[in-house]
Amino acid sequence: NPFLHTTTFGGNPLACAAAIATINVILEERLCERARTVGDIFLAKLKSTIKPYTPQLTIDARGKGLMLALEFADTDIGFRVSKGLFREKVLVAGTLVNAKTIRIEPPLTITLEQVDNVINALGKVLKEIASELKPQLINEPILKPLPINILQQTVLSRQL
Repeated sequence: NPFLHTTTFGGNPLACAAAIATINVILEERLCERARTVGDIFLAKLKSTIKPYTPQLTIDARGKGLMLALEFADTDIGFRVSKGLFREKVLVAGTLVNAKTIRIEPPLTITLEQVDNVINALGKVLKEIASELKPQLINEPILKPLPINILQQTVLSRQL
């Protein structure tokens, strides 16, 4: 009877025990509430840090809980910021196929001290990039229209 075996790991006692333990930790340590609280603090600090560089380098900081994002004037600046943050030992990720918007997705257990470390690293990197681009920022706007194909336009408009 082919219906006697419907899944390899479904109902596995070890996997179920691990899932229940994970749910218990999330509830007991109030990780959802913690993500909301720390995320609000983190986002406020991100907005404050990027403000002096808006709109020349940065466009926006946004997020919900600890799923955060930084949007830049163009992909090149996003790559530069990402590279600088990597150098400062801060891991970030791009979105889709570019770095115009990068994600900051720390663990639910990130401490406020670690949040401050990320903010300090971001401030340092933005200051370095701004000083490198200063002559360009004075002479011409950094926002230039980029050619975009129909597929990219469709994907981007759906995400917005």
